[in-house]
Order: sequence, then structure tokens, then C-alpha cells
Amino acid sequence: MHPFVKLIRKREKLVVGLISGTSMDGIDAALVQIRNHGKDTEVNLINFYTFSFPHQLKKELLRISEPGCGTVDQICRLNFVIGEYFADAVFDICNLAKLNDSKVDLIGSHGQTIHHLPDRKKCFNKSIRSTFQIGEPAVIANRTGVITVANFRSADIALNGQGAPLIPYFDYLMFNSEKFNRVLLNIGGIANITILPKNSSINEVLAYDTGPGNMVINALMRKFYHSAYDKDGRIAMSGEISEQMLLKLLQHPFFNKPIPKSTGREEFGDLFIKQILELNEELKLKPEDIIATVTELTTYSITEALKFSHLPIEQVDQLIVSGGGIHNASILKSLKNNFSGSDILTSDYFNVPGDAKEAMCFAVLANEAISATPANLPSVTGAKSPTILGTICMVGGC
Repeated sequence: MHPFVKLIRKREKLVVGLISGTSMDGIDAALVQIRNHGKDTEVNLINFYTFSFPHQLKKELLRISEPGCGTVDQICRLNFVIGEYFADAVFDICNLAKLNDSKVDLIGSHGQTIHHLPDRKKCFNKSIRSTFQIGEPAVIANRTGVITVANFRSADIALNGQGAPLIPYFDYLMFNSEKFNRVLLNIGGIANITILPKNSSINEVLAYDTGPGNMVINALMRKFYHSAYDKDGRIAMSGEISEQMLLKLLQHPFFNKPIPKSTGREEFGDLFIKQILELNEELKLKPEDIIATVTELTTYSITEALKFSHLPIEQVDQLIVSGGGIHNASILKSLKNNFSGSDILTSDYFNVPGDAKEAMCFAVLANEAISATPANLPSVTGAKSPTILGTICMVGGC
């Protein structure tokens, strides 16, 4: 029997999910046990770890992700370099779990987004949207000897969708409730929310990016403090919010853009940081005040984003938070103030560790791909129809 047929027929699988997010801090790797697929999916996290990129590699990834900064030869090479690092992460997570890597059945790799252009544009007489993730899946598959699913966003974009966010499918499977109106909030480099009214069907799910999560904070921490991030939100809590700067930043067109919508470094990367610094030439704020202000930008834009849904903030029973932002006390304090009538929980409460959630998601999406289960949500991305997500890379004698 062909190994791929055996894999499809396995009711229970060991799957590694891999992703490097917009912050480009490193590779999140989740080793999970998955049973069944679709609505019957059961997920058990065995181990999780973030494997940091070498400093110079992170610096190069950040550089080539800015418009006009990456040459074709650099991107070509880095696609294979990142594939090698992702393969290493599979071996490393297995070692941490004291598991022989030959036991892994499947890998789901999101890769590293270096450009995301979800808005339709005319190009050579064709009207297209586009996205680009590197981390060559053929390298991952052939280094590890494990069938690998990657390029999850492309099929949705081919059907006129935004290709993002993809986490809402996982949110629906794991967090849909008969009792509670829930909002799932993930604060990575970019923040996004999933709206799950109680008893909602999968076709009723709404989700979209809200704007910057940690990305702007981290960039300015590097600029002012030579630090990768604001540990525990201490700098933000030591500063004062500038209403003048905040109101100016909230004029960015993304915040009032209708859904479906997604964003990334293209809108909130170096150009946005430059605008903040230019604005501060006039306002002359202290560094800690700028950090406090952009931290408030994150939480305010999250709260305001609910206006695009049919769930008023006062009807949100539970706000379930995940991603790197859960470690920022300033962000959590502001969210508690804004969602004063809601229970604020981290996804850890539901046995989905906040740092591991995205990597777990791509393990699940890989399992859905080989089960031929559509996993995009047209109500979220705007795609014409549901579709199976991902490109499947076979191995050697498969």
C-alpha cells in the first residue's frame, strides 16, 4: 500500500506544526497528536518550543520583507535556507519530546511570510491578489523524510480571498460554544480577532486583522532601547499616552477599511515607523511615551475593530487571548479596561497554550489537507468558495 494512502487512513497521527510569524523571532514548533478530522478533530499538544533565528538571519529577513529591499537572488537562497532551519526545528522538537523523529507522520509548515498583498491590483492585464511565504517545503520533507504540507494561503487567494487569517478555522473547531459569545484574539506581530457568537455555524464565523500587534512596539524598542521587545510591558507602563500621536496614527486607512481585511509588514513596517519618528520631531515625546502610545494603538484598534462585527462589545462573554502579546502586562491591563464586562482568559485555560496556538493550527490544517477537508472560511477571507488548503510535498520513495 502506498505510504500516502496509509497516512490518510490513520485515525491518529503525530504531526509537527511550524510557523515563523510577522515578528520573525524564530520558528514556533508544536508536536501534537491529532485524532480524526473536521468537526471531530481532537488535538493534544505533546511539546512546544520556539527556536530562535541567528541574529543576522533575522536581520536579513526583516530587510528583504520591506518593499524594494530584497533582490531575487537573495530571496531565492533564503527560501532554501529557511527550509533547512524549519527541518532542523522538526528534529529539535522531537529531541525535546524524547521522541524518535521517525514516528512523526506529517508536518504542516506555514513558512515565513516575506510579503502579503491581499488587495486586488491590475498587473499585465490580470487582476490579482498575492502572498509569498518562504521556507521551501520540499527541503523540509526530504530532510525529515516526512510528508509536508505548506503554502496554505495560496488556494484561498486563487479563489479571490485574502489568504488570511487562517487561524479562525482552528478557532471554530477548538472554541465554538453553545453558552458563550466568544472573541478569540491573537496578538502576534499583527493582531487578529475571530468572532464566535454562541451556537454559530462555521459559515457565520467572522475574523480579520485589526492592525499592529507587537510589530510596531518591537520595532521602536529596537530603535530606542536596543531590545527585541518590551518585557512585561514595563516601558509602556512607565510612559504616558500621547492622545495627539494616537489620534494621528489612527488615521491610517487600514483601521476603517471594510472586512474582509488582512495586513502585515507592508503597511505597519519600516514606513509606518518612519512616520512615527517624523511625527515625533514635532511632538518631541520621550521614548517611553512613544512606546506607551503605540501599545495603546494596539489595544484601541483591537477594541474598535469589533464595530465591523454584529457582536457589540457589551455582549462579549469571553475574550480569549493568545500570542506573544499575552506577556505584555500593559496590553492586558488595557484590554481589561476596554472589555470590562467580559471574562479575559488566555487560551491556556482551554489547553491551547497561547504561544503554541498558531503552530498547533498549522498541524491541524495539514491534517485537514490530507483528509481532503476544506479549511478556509469564505465568510472570513472573502473567497468564492471553500477549498482544501496547502501543497503536499511527498518524500523520496513515497
